[in-house]
Amino acid sequence: MVAEVLEALGGARRVLDGTLGGGGHSLALLESGAQVTGLDQDPEAIATGRARLAAFESQGNFRAIQSNFGDVEQLAELKDLAFDGILLDLGVSSHQFDDESRGFSFREGAPLDMRMNLGRPAADDGPQRDGGGQTAAELLNSGEEDELKTIFKDYGDEPKGGRLAREVVRRRGNRPFVTSDDFVGAIRAVLGPRSGPNDFARLFQALRIAVNGELDALARALPALRDRLAPAGVIAVIAYHSGEDRIVKHAFREWSQRCICPPKQMVCSCRGRALGELLTRKAVNATPEETSRNARARSAHLRAWRKSP
Repeated sequence: MVAEVLEALGGARRVLDGTLGGGGHSLALLESGAQVTGLDQDPEAIATGRARLAAFESQGNFRAIQSNFGDVEQLAELKDLAFDGILLDLGVSSHQFDDESRGFSFREGAPLDMRMNLGRPAADDGPQRDGGGQTAAELLNSGEEDELKTIFKDYGDEPKGGRLAREVVRRRGNRPFVTSDDFVGAIRAVLGPRSGPNDFARLFQALRIAVNGELDALARALPALRDRLAPAGVIAVIAYHSGEDRIVKHAFREWSQRCICPPKQMVCSCRGRALGELLTRKAVNATPEETSRNARARSAHLRAWRKSP
């Protein structure tokens, strides 16, 4: 959705690309005349992005910083900086997905890894573990049944999430989960032999979201990123998961309301003003032409919001 991103950011000259990935969006923004700071928690993405954008980096128009976009307030390199445009392209990048050693796919024999930040220590704080240390295999092998049920039902929209959690616990008692085949086997045992790629993709995605703490990181990051916008600056977010898109939609709508007091409260005690305006009343989807070239774009939803001048 490069064209849609460029339209949403509307000629921004100082841009924060919070999900650098392979550098595709950053390249388009740089070619449009913007100066870009790219963040990514994946050291391999940082290396790939810097190599692709080396000419712009040598000119001083691009720099890359290894960090999660949720940690923007802690980055000394960005202290006191404001941006005309901020972009988040959520989820896993094509480079990560295609690298079987990273374990993001359900290809036969792939390791159950799924960590986006390979150098970050594990944090055990519930289903959203803010990952980097614990692999998907370790989560399947050690997670409590209720925790796994929450992951499969809430992040994977799986009605049989409780049964799948029980099946995972039963199977790991005999043999630990190691590869994608182990998890696919558990899914098929619960959903039946007619289950297929759509089911696997949905439940592998749910597991990845839990490993990396993606939903919590997004909810925590959005207000901090909003505050880094210059007056009239725009934040654009591409989401691929219903939970991600819901968080973005609700945040943008709340920021666009003058009053956020409870409906029955007689006197307004909140901020009393809108922080900005929605630029996308409904999510923008990828064009049929793009989805025909790239099937992964079918689930992409773009939303944009502009800060008050």
